[in-house]
Amino acid sequence: MSEISALQAARAAYQPKLPPVLKECGPFVTYEGSDKTESVADPQAIADIFPHTYGLPIVTFANGQEAPHAPLKAGVILSGGQAPGGHNVIAGLFDGITALNADSELFGFLGGPSGLMDDNYIMLTADIIDAYRNTGGFDIIGSGRTKLETEAQFAQVVDNCKKHGITALVVIGGDDSNTNACMLAEYMAQQSTGIQVVGCPKTIDGDLKNEQIEVSFGFDTATKVYSELIGNIQRDANSARKYWHFVKLMGRSASHIALECTLQTHPNAAVISEEVAEKAQTLKEIVEFLADIVRNRAESGFNFGVVLVPEGLIEFIPEMKTLIGELNDLLAKEADAFKDLPTDDDKLQFVNGRLSAPSCQAFSSLPGAIQMQLMMDRDPHGNVQVSRIETEKLLVDMVGDLLREWQRSGAYMGKFSTQTHFFGYEGRCAAPSNFDADYCYGLGYTAAALLAAGKTGYMASVRNLSAPSSEWTAGGIPLTVMMNMERRHGEDRPVIRKALVELDGKPFAEFAENRAAWARGNEFVYPGPIQYFGPAEVCDPPTVTLTLEQS
Repeated sequence: MSEISALQAARAAYQPKLPPVLKECGPFVTYEGSDKTESVADPQAIADIFPHTYGLPIVTFANGQEAPHAPLKAGVILSGGQAPGGHNVIAGLFDGITALNADSELFGFLGGPSGLMDDNYIMLTADIIDAYRNTGGFDIIGSGRTKLETEAQFAQVVDNCKKHGITALVVIGGDDSNTNACMLAEYMAQQSTGIQVVGCPKTIDGDLKNEQIEVSFGFDTATKVYSELIGNIQRDANSARKYWHFVKLMGRSASHIALECTLQTHPNAAVISEEVAEKAQTLKEIVEFLADIVRNRAESGFNFGVVLVPEGLIEFIPEMKTLIGELNDLLAKEADAFKDLPTDDDKLQFVNGRLSAPSCQAFSSLPGAIQMQLMMDRDPHGNVQVSRIETEKLLVDMVGDLLREWQRSGAYMGKFSTQTHFFGYEGRCAAPSNFDADYCYGLGYTAAALLAAGKTGYMASVRNLSAPSSEWTAGGIPLTVMMNMERRHGEDRPVIRKALVELDGKPFAEFAENRAAWARGNEFVYPGPIQYFGPAEVCDPPTVTLTLEQS
C-alpha cells in the first residue's frame, strides 16, 4: 500500500483493548468444564461422525505463571465472505504466538482454503501485520469459498503442513467454514497428525452465536454502516416526503441485521423472517401488511416511508421455503440435464414438470424475473443464492398492485412512489468499529492461547461483551457443540447450526413493542457514521441487540 488515508494513518496507532487474562501471554491456566458437551441437536449422529473430537469440555483461561514456550509454527486462512475486523484477528494471532515465543512463525495461506491445499502462502511478518492493523477487508491474504470436506483434500493439507513444520491451523470463517474446520480437526485427530485446528467466528449476518459465542465479528461494524445509510435515507424521505424506500439488507439465513438496524433507526416497517415463519405468513399476507401501513400513513398525509427487508425473507415464507427446497434437490440431482437446456422457456418447463402441485402453483404465481432468479446457479453448498433475488422489488411491485386495486375501489387515495436499495457489500469491508477492532484482536489472541494450551477442534470465544473490555473473559468452545444435521445437496450432512432471531428474546420484544408507533409516525433515528475518536459512549458501544440480550 503506497498511500494511505489520514484516517487509516490515525487508526494504525490504535491499540486494541484485550480481556485482562490475555494482556500477558502466559502460558495460561486452562479451566475445563467438568461436563461432557453435546451437540446442539442430533447428538448421536454427530458423535458417530466426530468420535475423536466430540464431547470436549468448554475451556476458560485464567492468568498463569510465566514460563518458556517452544516456538509455534501456525497457518491461518480467511474463509468465506468478508467481515470487518478480519485483519485484527490475524494481528491478534500473530502477537499472541510471538508473545509466547519470539521465534514463532505465521503462514498466511492465500485465497482461503484453496491456498491451503495449493500451498500458496506468504510469511506474515511484523511489517506486513503492522500495515493492516485496524483496517477493513481481507486483502492481507485474501479469502475464498472452496470447501474442505474430502479426505483427499485433508491429506493434501497435512502434506503441505508437514512440509513446512506447521503444527496448527486457524480458520477464520462463518458457520460453513467452521464446519469444515470441525471436519478437518476430526481428520487430524483420527490420523494422529499432531496438527491442531482452531476456528474464529466470522460473519456479518450475526447467525453464528450461542451462549459462548455471543456475537460473530463484523456484525457490529456492518450494522452501524447500514444504519448510517438507512438514517440518511430516512432523513431524505422526511425532507422530500414523496418516496417509499424499500431497503433489502444482507442476512440470508437470519434477520439479525434487519432487526439490529431497525432498533438503531426506527423505520416505518420491518419484516422479520423468523416471525413470518412462526406465523406461517404467506407472501400475500406480507404484502397486505405492508400495503396497510402505506394506506394508514397516507391517511395521515404521509405518502412516504422506509421499509427494511431481510435478504433471506423468501426462504422463510412457507410456500416459498417448500418450493426452494424442491428446487435445490431437483437442481442438485438433475444439474447436467438442466444445464444443457438451451432456452429459459425450456428451463421453466423442465422445472414446472417436476415440482409438486403446491410448489408449481407458488412458482407460477411469481413474476418471470423472480422465477429465473430462483433457478440460477446454486452456491457452493447447493442452496439458492438469495442475494440475487430482488425481494425488495418483488414486494414493491406486489404492494403497488394491491394499492392500485384499493384505489380503484376507493379504499386508498394516496400516492405510492418508490425507491429500492440493497445494502450488503457496503458494510463487509468497512474499517472496523472500536468494538470489532477490540473483539477481533481478542479472538486472535485467544486462538493463540488455545494453540498454546494444546487444544484442537475448538472455536475461540471472548465473552461478557456488553461490559467494558476490562471485564471480558476468554476461552474456547468445542466446534462439535454447534453442530447438527441438515439437508445439503440432497443429502443429510453435519453442519454448524445457524442461530436465528429468537422471537421470545429481548431484541425482538423491543421491536414488537414499538413497531406500531414507528409505523404511524416519523420517529426516525439518525445514527450517523461510525465514530473512532471521542467519548466511550459514542465510540465503543456494542450493538443494541447485544446490549438487550445481556441486560
